[in-house]
Amino acid sequence: MPLAREESSPLFAGTAAGTLRLIFYLALAMVLMVLDHRNGWLWRLRYATAIVVEPVYRLASLPADGFHAMSVAFADRRLLTEQNQRLREDLLLANAKLNRMAAVAEQNQRLKELLDTQHSLDLHVQMARVVGVDMGAYRHRLVINLGARDGIKTGQPVIDARGVVGQVIDVLPNSATVMLVTDPDHAVPVMIQRTGLRTIAYGSRNGQQLTLPNVPMAADVQAGDKLLTSGLGGRFPQGFPVGEITSVGPSASGMFLEAHAQPSADLDRADEVLVLHDLPEPAGPPPPVTPAGPPASDAPAPASTSASPRAALPAAPASPAKALPPAAGTPST
Repeated sequence: MPLAREESSPLFAGTAAGTLRLIFYLALAMVLMVLDHRNGWLWRLRYATAIVVEPVYRLASLPADGFHAMSVAFADRRLLTEQNQRLREDLLLANAKLNRMAAVAEQNQRLKELLDTQHSLDLHVQMARVVGVDMGAYRHRLVINLGARDGIKTGQPVIDARGVVGQVIDVLPNSATVMLVTDPDHAVPVMIQRTGLRTIAYGSRNGQQLTLPNVPMAADVQAGDKLLTSGLGGRFPQGFPVGEITSVGPSASGMFLEAHAQPSADLDRADEVLVLHDLPEPAGPPPPVTPAGPPASDAPAPASTSASPRAALPAAPASPAKALPPAAGTPST
């Protein structure tokens, strides 16, 4: 729809005045462009104007910048949260692996000590793993993963790298129960290493120590003395460490000394143990030796090589004497 004459732009009006104004504006624009290009007059004007207009631009862009900053902050927070969670999980996993490595290293050390004990003692032993623990008020026992199918029998001694653990009291096809030396029902003949005194070490109810209730009053027993198996009874071989005496005092009856000892074996941390298969020594005196002849001191001395062969022969028996004729002047009968 064409615009009416009164609605037309006064700058581009079809009159001569409008055309002159257009030419004037175009010429002014060209002059300003040439002056700005050659002398840079309008650059200073634009620079000054930008100083005034720039705050307006910043104010107008504040909402967009704020929204962008908030989105970046939320994204960074979520990313940092996820990274923190991953790092925390990695740290926990690394700590778990480190603890596992420490446990494996400790287990390897215990196994090495057990193997060293086996080789040093030159005994027929069998390594077993502890699969159960029964540390009640009146029962101090372990369950191992060897049984009758592995050749385990009741009464076999059980040791570890540091000393006597106990003995087998019950055998199943694939497992066996070991009574610890600290069990109240257990007793082991021991010998004090320093003095050679023999006595009996009993278990206790607390499961932490051994009790020696029948030590003579005149016995030389001190804290720190080592207890070894004495070999009496034929159950435990002689010379295995049992414990170390921690205290000595009069018994309740006043007739004996009562000593307490700390077990040598790691009863609380034992994971692997050794089951002895050596036959116990026979009880009682050895059988008499069958005599094989006279003593060497009573044997005849060997013949001298310088004597003649004839001297070595036995003397010939004397022949009977012949009757001699009667002497002269003697009447015959």
